[in-house]
Amino acid sequence: MSEESRRFAGWLMIILPTVIYGGVSLLVFLMDTQSGYTDNPLRQDLFRAGHAHAGVLLILSFMTLFYVDQANLSDSLKWFVRSSIPLSAIFLPAAFFFSVLSPTANEPNGFINLAYVGAALLALGLIVLGIGLIRKKQESRNR
Repeated sequence: MSEESRRFAGWLMIILPTVIYGGVSLLVFLMDTQSGYTDNPLRQDLFRAGHAHAGVLLILSFMTLFYVDQANLSDSLKWFVRSSIPLSAIFLPAAFFFSVLSPTANEPNGFINLAYVGAALLALGLIVLGIGLIRKKQESRNR
């Protein structure tokens, strides 16, 4: 693993406990009948989606670090891949959480648009990494 990927992995390890904190927060909301959390199905759904996306995307971020060093990509594209997928793990959950902060929200507010930013970063990072890995395979066949 390259020094750069190792450093990114270290930061991801430090950030991952925030997902644990989010899970504990959801549990507290469920147990506290006065929080209003269980009275709002939209808020419940988006909070659960935010928590799930955060965890899954951080794990995906770890996985891609092993592949980015093997890909036939420039240093700047490798940096983009290393950054874009963890950033999607911030933007997507933020969209879900911040769009229904009010316990009485009956529709998402403008923060939901952050989901499009997160989805675009995720898709672009994965496509660039996929192309880099395919190029690497073709390069080794030509030798």
